[in-house]
Amino acid sequence: MTIREALTLAESRGLDLVEVSPNAKPPVCRVMDFGKFQYERQRRERKARKQQKTIEIKEIQLRPKTDDHHLSFKVRDARKWIEKGMKVKVRVRFRGRERDYPDIARERMEGIAAELKDVAVVEQTPSMEGNNMLMILAPLTDKK
Repeated sequence: MTIREALTLAESRGLDLVEVSPNAKPPVCRVMDFGKFQYERQRRERKARKQQKTIEIKEIQLRPKTDDHHLSFKVRDARKWIEKGMKVKVRVRFRGRERDYPDIARERMEGIAAELKDVAVVEQTPSMEGNNMLMILAPLTDKK
């Protein structure tokens, strides 16, 4: 129908004429209450944002020379966080000549992953980034 007919139809019903697809041949329009449409769209978006699950990432920082006693506290904290559903980033910082021995940190990280294998899976394997070696642990998804 013509634009004039569509406008009179919309006015007679007390609604708005909204262009839905302007690039189509001919352009597609719709007769609707535009204010109500906008309100419902905002409600849907708000509900979708509420239902999104945000995953928090906690971090434990170590050095290659961190002793086993201190490491056990860090692993215990990491276990608590993973059981709560958070991801854990394990960072080993190198200073000076420690950078020449990344295998020490890699072994330490593999030990941490082995201790937490009942509750976590390695999401990102240990890798060097500057003066740091990083590994990310994520909670297991299939708990039975």
